[in-house]
Amino acid sequence: MKESDIILTQLRELCASQQLAVLATEDRGHPYTSMVAFAVTDDQRRLFFATNRDTRKFANMQSNLHVSLLIDNRTNSARDFTHAIAATLLGECRELSGTEKEDALLLYLNKHPGLEGFVTSARCAFMEVTVYSCYLVNQFQQVTECHFLDSRRKPLRE
Repeated sequence: MKESDIILTQLRELCASQQLAVLATEDRGHPYTSMVAFAVTDDQRRLFFATNRDTRKFANMQSNLHVSLLIDNRTNSARDFTHAIAATLLGECRELSGTEKEDALLLYLNKHPGLEGFVTSARCAFMEVTVYSCYLVNQFQQVTECHFLDSRRKPLRE
């Protein structure tokens, strides 16, 4: 099995087991982080989350589409040093609408049915992140990476 296949398998398992991610945006040259409920496609290339349009994170994404997300399974115990897994996903975001939004909402609401009222409100923006790179850390310091090629651009790092 190729290293990229192993990363994708671990990432798939991690994303399936977690409800929340930490979203990092940029605010006038400074990092800004927020918790978001997320869902991801089977190929791990597209991630979805919802946010109110009146938030700093939404304003930040309007001025800079590049985002990073951290998904991890830590338990806040000493065991995390040897057993926790963390994935950093780098990508570009955009707000979805129309049939694209409807299809993605089905996936999202399957994972987060309690958020239906929020994601269908007029003030809510439903976002898609196209993932270009994944950095997976396990055993506290073992880092593996995977870069996805896209017809529109090259990976962020070779």
